[in-house]
Amino acid sequence: MPAMELVRDGQRAFVVAQRVFSGRDGRIALTLVLAVVAALEASVYTPDVDEGFPFEQQGDPALAVFFNVLAVAPLLVATRFPLVAAGTTSFCVLVLLAAREASLTLTAIGVLLYLAGNLVARRGLVYGAALALPFFVNAAVPFDGGSARLASIVPFLLVVAAVIVGESTRRRTEIVAALSATQERMALSEREQTAMEERARIARELHDIVAHHLSVIAVQSETARMTSPRLSADARSRFEAIAVTARDALTETRRLLGVLREDVVGEADRTPQPGLDQLPELVDTARDAGARIRLIMQGKAVQLPAGIDLAAYRIVQEALTNARRHAPGADVDVEVSYSDDTLLLRVRDHGPGLPDGDLTAGHGLVGMRDRAAIAGGTFSCGAAEGGGFVVDVTLPTTGTLP
Repeated sequence: MPAMELVRDGQRAFVVAQRVFSGRDGRIALTLVLAVVAALEASVYTPDVDEGFPFEQQGDPALAVFFNVLAVAPLLVATRFPLVAAGTTSFCVLVLLAAREASLTLTAIGVLLYLAGNLVARRGLVYGAALALPFFVNAAVPFDGGSARLASIVPFLLVVAAVIVGESTRRRTEIVAALSATQERMALSEREQTAMEERARIARELHDIVAHHLSVIAVQSETARMTSPRLSADARSRFEAIAVTARDALTETRRLLGVLREDVVGEADRTPQPGLDQLPELVDTARDAGARIRLIMQGKAVQLPAGIDLAAYRIVQEALTNARRHAPGADVDVEVSYSDDTLLLRVRDHGPGLPDGDLTAGHGLVGMRDRAAIAGGTFSCGAAEGGGFVVDVTLPTTGTLP
């Protein structure tokens, strides 16, 4: 357990260091600071020859400063060239370990550990093993000519620890990336499924309307032919052709309806398709569920084509459902405005709005957009002025569906 805690702490420190070095200016500034610190450390740790110390304690401060600063410099290229950076710092540290007259600083060791972890996190464990190999050799046979001791073993252990942290970070990054990709695929699949289901529902509803009109055409053409004895033979044949064509079209549309409803469990819904004349009942139902809704009707109501009337009702219904899901308890305004040739629908809630402008299919917007497009209208939605979320739809009040 303590070892796992150390690895986790190392991971957190490594991630913080990566964030610091992600920006060019921060990377340059921190490298300069570390270079100055390394130079000061090297000057303090390495006594000069002229200071009268015994020979084994004498050293060359200039050599120590040069290699310790050189060990820090590769931080500048660690992001683009992790292998070159780790190799250069590793070489400088090994030189300092082999040189008795130059001291290795804590700053240079720290930079080596970061670059070793960075190399493994970016390139893989094989590169870390290659980087640790010369330190293993130094631990067994010290490059400074002495015998194996703690001072030669510790650098190897630290590099191994850095390699372990880098490998765990790499695996964690891969897992997070795979999880994100899976979640993105699932979200895309869910959006596609939502769109398919909503479009199938729209198709079924429009089919019901078309089937009704075709039935009326067939009945009226047959009635006209049978109840008008003075019609010419040519007119009778035309009425009969209209009736036959309508019946054939009705048969095909019923066959299509059967295909569209294959995925419906249980009995199909036989109730008539709703329209804006049932909007007050829809609002009352939402109020009974606890929503505070204000219904505003403007202009003179006109008789809408069946498809447009259904589209308007469904859009308001879906917008109210969204408001209940994403702004529970918030006030909702429903505006229905009639003009000479257009119908304006606006549903605005006074809730917090969608987080980060997230307009996904999960919020039912695809169905509303498709209904508006099929009806020959326009659709827009987004953050409302003063807070909340608003859906604006304009539909034609005359004409047929495109």
